[in-house]
Amino acid sequence: MAAEAKVKSIFLYPIKSCRGISVSEAPLSSTGFRWDRQWVVVNAKGRACTQRVDPKLALVEVELPKDAFSIGWKPNMSSYLVIRAPGMDELKVSLCNPPQICDGVSVWEWSGSALDEGAEAAKWFTDYLGKPSRLVRFNEELEIRPVDSDYAPGFRVMFSDGYPFLLVSQGSLDTLNELLKEPVPINRFRPKFVLTYFSLLVDGCEPFIEDLWKEIKIGNFLFNGVKLCARCKVPTINQENALSSSEPTETLVKFRSGKVLHPNRKGKGQVYFGHNMVCHDLHDGSEKMIKIGDPVYVISMFLSYDDTAT
Repeated sequence: MAAEAKVKSIFLYPIKSCRGISVSEAPLSSTGFRWDRQWVVVNAKGRACTQRVDPKLALVEVELPKDAFSIGWKPNMSSYLVIRAPGMDELKVSLCNPPQICDGVSVWEWSGSALDEGAEAAKWFTDYLGKPSRLVRFNEELEIRPVDSDYAPGFRVMFSDGYPFLLVSQGSLDTLNELLKEPVPINRFRPKFVLTYFSLLVDGCEPFIEDLWKEIKIGNFLFNGVKLCARCKVPTINQENALSSSEPTETLVKFRSGKVLHPNRKGKGQVYFGHNMVCHDLHDGSEKMIKIGDPVYVISMFLSYDDTAT
């Protein structure tokens, strides 16, 4: 079987809605990439804070120990999540589990307990966002957050919006940027995988063909496309300065809306960019690794957009 594409970039987002980390390889776990959306900032009511309401989160940088992306690595008392933002002192959060339990944490439809990272982290985010806030970590020992069983029964995430993996091709981004007056970087769409085609020009592979990938293998791991990614306002927020505009959504509406892609189905007002995926080879609890350059093999495809889930 010939490879259709290869992994170009891998991104992790340790704190939901904050800046991501670009890595050359990342261990997979039952909830997606290890460390991905393991933390979230919550308001006084325990609700998740995101860029939709707090665009300043786009300027929060995070750093993990280099060894944290090695299979089998365990944190010790000198292991920290380092957090930085404009005008703020550096914050270090121990990667050893904090003792406090915080009840009443909610992300969209899910609610449960989380691990509270303490007063120092709470003051840091309260000062930065200008409202009472706390930093909490997903409570893996006590909580399970399943994905929508209508699309991917049996799979789970931590604080991701919906699914363990989001895949986008470089060709799709390039096509969008050809239509924009000011091109946008891939970080507007916060993907976990960016793929590049081996023979885009020679073979005439179409941009957005990943929308129709039903079953693929990345390296040795089997993935299924479960739902096209409906975009919110976050792609309109410049991740370098936290300022919002009408693009790229204004342009995407013209050729990536439900009205264009599947006019006879519901969801006509949604705008789609990227494909949500799950991996079938992670249920044994052991960690496995995905690397930049890994080949991507297309096993089966949806016949048309009418067959895809949205």
